[in-house]
Amino acid sequence: MESILLVNGPNLNMLGIREVEKYGETSLTEIVSNLEKKAKEKNYALKSFQSNHEGELIDFIQSEGRKAKGLILNAGAFTHTSIALRDAILSVKIPFVEVHLSNIFGRENFRHHSYLSDIAIGIIAGFGKMSYELGLIAIIDFIEKKV
Repeated sequence: MESILLVNGPNLNMLGIREVEKYGETSLTEIVSNLEKKAKEKNYALKSFQSNHEGELIDFIQSEGRKAKGLILNAGAFTHTSIALRDAILSVKIPFVEVHLSNIFGRENFRHHSYLSDIAIGIIAGFGKMSYELGLIAIIDFIEKKV
């Protein structure tokens, strides 16, 4: 079974606890479990990873990115700061969808810039936990059209 990576950056392990008015009450564990089921229904294995540490995210992408068909990425705050994460994605040449629970363009100005958007196949933001499901649909559609 081919795999799709799901990578989550800093503080996303606190979903369901932190700022529920912005991010909702669903935990990352619940989001991952739901996506694993939906991916399996489409004959893909979802390989999930979360870290609060930039280097660990880079190591995971470098290690797993060349084996996977696609990536769903919520880089959290690293979206707005990490050229290194961008370079890791480019180094493995993996197609990815950038996802955000909140509408980053309706928030603070510093969140309006992404170091990842211009290399993503698309961006989904502002739909809460549904952003992840839409991201999965989008990456599978992209993968299957490329075959």
